[in-house]
Amino acid sequence: MRLILVRHGQTTSNVLGALDTATPGAELTELGQEQAAALPDALENERIDEIVVSTLVRTQQTAAALAAARGIEPIVRAGVREVEAGALEMKSDRVSVTAYLTAFASWAQGDFDARMPGAENGTEVYNRFSQVVEEFAHVEHLLIVSHGAMIRYWTARAASNVDGLFARDHILSNTGIVVLNGSPAEGWVVESWLGLPVGGPEVTDLAGDGPTE
Repeated sequence: MRLILVRHGQTTSNVLGALDTATPGAELTELGQEQAAALPDALENERIDEIVVSTLVRTQQTAAALAAARGIEPIVRAGVREVEAGALEMKSDRVSVTAYLTAFASWAQGDFDARMPGAENGTEVYNRFSQVVEEFAHVEHLLIVSHGAMIRYWTARAASNVDGLFARDHILSNTGIVVLNGSPAEGWVVESWLGLPVGGPEVTDLAGDGPTE
């Protein structure tokens, strides 16, 4: 199975630096729309059999041009939504953003029982995304439009060739793409991160996409 994970395009909340994780969430900015419009060309050499999006509108808007180009109707699944901010929702102050990133860092170091303030712990987050992947395990080439923190955390925990510290330290830019090969039964290997082969040249961190990255 080939699994292509795409982060949504830039949103108004990204620009404001707000922890926007609840449904329906912010819409794409003009730049975000341009990023989404570029996906069909960026993925022209990839076979795509199904497209899954989250319940947050930004993933649905991001997938629209690609879905239209491929003649595929996106499927909505709540399990691939962003890591919930809970009590920190829509806050942008330094203390709140630090609290969000601290929980994420705890998971990166293997403390999966650590809980986002008023929301999920690491195991709950991982399991809900994994359940969606397992649901579509029969699909040979699956694309999921999801969210930065969610993609980074799930990939690091599921794949054998990257770890939590890699996910913590490597930001996924808006419409950034991670490609994995494998299956829920046999495990996963990351082929590329932001277009660079994992294990190859150092990935360059990109900034300015909001605290949920």
